[in-house]
Amino acid sequence: MIKTFIVDDEPELVELNKVLLQKHFDEIEIIGSCGSVAEAVEFINEHKPQLLLLDIRLTDGTGFTILQKIKPYNYALIFITAYNEFAIKAIKFSAIDYILKPIDENDFCDAVSRAISSINDEALHTQVQTFFNYYERKTQARRIILKTTEAINIVDVSDITHCRSESNYTTFYMINGSKIMVSRVLKEYEDLLSEYGFFRPHHSFLVNLSYVTKLDKSDGGFLILKDGAEVPVSLRRKKRLIQVLESL
Repeated sequence: MIKTFIVDDEPELVELNKVLLQKHFDEIEIIGSCGSVAEAVEFINEHKPQLLLLDIRLTDGTGFTILQKIKPYNYALIFITAYNEFAIKAIKFSAIDYILKPIDENDFCDAVSRAISSINDEALHTQVQTFFNYYERKTQARRIILKTTEAINIVDVSDITHCRSESNYTTFYMINGSKIMVSRVLKEYEDLLSEYGFFRPHHSFLVNLSYVTKLDKSDGGFLILKDGAEVPVSLRRKKRLIQVLESL
């Protein structure tokens, strides 16, 4: 059984979490719940849960304060939040699962299933540290966590040449020639990477502009990258792309 602990200061949401866990996950044992930072730290240190559902906003602080007090991170983690877009961006960068309030049952089950599969994964500490580095602006050298069914990949943003959308999947093309496919849509990564010099010239592509060598205007237009890759440019995005390239 997977020992699970819920931290939320809204009793009705704690109850909803319990109902959904009991309804969908026979392998989960709910060992407790609380609504404050102090109670959570004491309980987690004593009982060592394997799965933690953690609300970001609590009456006496935040879920982040709890994380800073309960190292090492040897449990699966799901954030629950209705607030703070910047925090959500940091969570996405670190590929930690999260659930938005009001809770959707399908989203809840998907997040818990993914979290269960990551229990005992040694990369969790790196994920949490990546989160704090982004959230607290500790470093300008950005890394992003890319989770696949086979591995958790810790990637320097500057090593990504471009990304390609394939249905609900996104493939990352790396400077060393490797590829990483994740089950997330391209729009999510466009939002994360736009501030690091990435541009979406086509609905199926996101490009690191530092790897662009030429904009070829023939055949509708396409970008040539340093590794020889060709990326199409849509007509409606071409004007904005030219403006961005001219400003580099």
